[in-house]
Amino acid sequence: MAPGLTDIEGIKVGVASNNHAVTGVTVVLVEEGARAAAEVRGSAPGTRETDLLKPGCLVEEIQGLVLAGGSAFGLDAAAGVVDYLETKGCGFAVDQFKIPIVPVAVLFDLLIGDGQVRPDKKMGYDACSGASTGAVPEGSVGAGCGATVGKLHGMDCAVKSGQGSFAIRKDTLIVAALVAVNAFGDVYDHRGRLLAGPRNPKTGVMEKTIDLLLGSKQGGCAGNTTLGVVATNAKLDRLCLQKVCQLAHNGLARSIWPVHTMWDGDTIFALSRGEVSADVNIVGLMAAEAVAVAVERAIITAESKGGVPAAGDL
Repeated sequence: MAPGLTDIEGIKVGVASNNHAVTGVTVVLVEEGARAAAEVRGSAPGTRETDLLKPGCLVEEIQGLVLAGGSAFGLDAAAGVVDYLETKGCGFAVDQFKIPIVPVAVLFDLLIGDGQVRPDKKMGYDACSGASTGAVPEGSVGAGCGATVGKLHGMDCAVKSGQGSFAIRKDTLIVAALVAVNAFGDVYDHRGRLLAGPRNPKTGVMEKTIDLLLGSKQGGCAGNTTLGVVATNAKLDRLCLQKVCQLAHNGLARSIWPVHTMWDGDTIFALSRGEVSADVNIVGLMAAEAVAVAVERAIITAESKGGVPAAGDL
């Protein structure tokens, strides 16, 4: 089994994909609860219950996370995850009720496939039903089903992306990441080589967005966002997890350029599930490393869909 988010004990990952409409949902389940934080760096996010993750708020743990396509419409998928967790008796206890805490972040994939079909309550529930501790599904599945990158020339010249996952170990410490890559910018590997960027409308050759923006090409395009979840078996409180989120975003900055623009809604969640004692700096740096590799894997495992070719098919 390839290293990934499910290397952290107590975490399950499930996906539901609509390959005709080219959209989907990825669910991260922590039924026994996990401490959590979130950091939004992009300027066009679509989220729910992220305010609850700020230090000083009442609820300390969450039971699930949702990454979904469908833009704001995709927020509906979280309702299915809440229903599923309620049937399992998971959630924040209030009198005789257990209220599942399920933050969600969405990405924009309406311009590929059938934009009239979006992730909904049923798709969220289905993703939970198939969740497991096995290998994390990668490529153009789940929230990565309709993900694309390099959209400066428009969707006709974009490159298909997906979701990727990776885990790093240091003695007993594990830090893992899961990322759905739907960036405005390009993706680069760890050596700085271009993996996926906008295809020239005339030649079809991939170009670098930053070169185009600094040249004659003007402006960007709406409809982007990279979503990520990092998890660790280190025992960290919410303040420390907030720092882990901040450092994890450096993994995006190392692998995606441009990133965190006005046209992106880049959001990363962090989870703590375990009792390992670790320095927050080490955890955060490992998170950045895991995120960078997960982004690369999202590109190399992607498949062509909806008329948009993957890098491996170019």
